[in-house]
Amino acid sequence: MDARENIYLAVVGAGSASPEICELAEAVGKEAALRGWILLTGGLGGVMEAAAKGARGVGGMTLGILPGGDRNQANPYIHVAVATDMHHGRNAIIALTADALIAVDGEYGTLSEVAFGLKLGKPVVGLMTQWKVSGLLAARNPKEAVELIAELIESKRG
Repeated sequence: MDARENIYLAVVGAGSASPEICELAEAVGKEAALRGWILLTGGLGGVMEAAAKGARGVGGMTLGILPGGDRNQANPYIHVAVATDMHHGRNAIIALTADALIAVDGEYGTLSEVAFGLKLGKPVVGLMTQWKVSGLLAARNPKEAVELIAELIESKRG
């Protein structure tokens, strides 16, 4: 596959998260990678690191869009790090680059990524999210979240 055929799934969430939330994010990353998808995150810790760890652990490709100007800030599970020096502005790049997004828990930065994704017409699924946002679909577990994204992408491709 080339870059035009690959599915880029953004897994978004807090840079500092509980072990339970990180476990969910890791499972999402693994499920996405097992489908051959490229995992896209903000490249730092917490949910981002856990999702990348899950993907990389099963041979998946990981891409980190970093807030700072130093690629070396990326977590150790990121294959390709993009230093933006845009801080929270990089959330728009994440949403634009992704074909779909899964938010795992999260804070205001995550909510901004959800909003950008929805504004751009991307499928967005929430796992353990606290918000009631029109267009944000809820999943009960990582497998369901990834399956829902797969169905939504397939229906868009028609």
